[in-house]
Amino acid sequence: MSALVSIIVPVFNESATVAAVIARLLEVPMPAAREILVVNDGSTDGTRAVLDAMPAHDAVRVIHAPKNGGKGRAIRIGLAEARGTIIAIQDADLELDPAQIATLVAPILAGEATVVYGSRFLQPTSRAPWLTVVANRTLTAWTNLLYGARITDMETCYKVMRTDIARSLDLESDRFDIEPEITAKLLRRGHAIVERPVTFEPRSRAQGKKIGWRDGVRALQVLVKYRWS
Repeated sequence: MSALVSIIVPVFNESATVAAVIARLLEVPMPAAREILVVNDGSTDGTRAVLDAMPAHDAVRVIHAPKNGGKGRAIRIGLAEARGTIIAIQDADLELDPAQIATLVAPILAGEATVVYGSRFLQPTSRAPWLTVVANRTLTAWTNLLYGARITDMETCYKVMRTDIARSLDLESDRFDIEPEITAKLLRRGHAIVERPVTFEPRSRAQGKKIGWRDGVRALQVLVKYRWS
């Protein structure tokens, strides 16, 4: 079976950037064929109109969820619809350059890894707000402590893995707690997470950043829950 990369793009109120993300995902060189699954998570800002106005493309499928269910729900919808052998996740806000997915997919195609994370903290960065860095490093430290891991970016959007592994996780989370759930279940089931450095352009809440401190608390609860469940 030839490799096909299913790129899931969960979208909520990203009318200003979603078209650019999709265009970039279509144009960047990839080491395998791709399909792009755009899951519109009940957006209310005109995102649906932007998506509906885009020219049809064989590699792009748009799924409109009837109401907002959260990032985790959108990812789970995309995972159920994916036809590829590899799953990748791309946020629709342009914090992360879609061109970087090719680098993350490569170790899986080469048989060198089954799960690859794009880490924003493997190389020094001065762009991220200090509070964001502290929150991410704290949650990642707890992940390493609870699961005996040595990763540097648990909360990264760039989680790439074989589709059979992704589906075997039986994901349940609806919101941002999907990130710790994926990581916890991968580690509990003995999957090695290989990291590759990625660059990013962090957004502020004023620019549309949606994750907040309550999501950090929830992430810690999820990490503890799946450690012993």
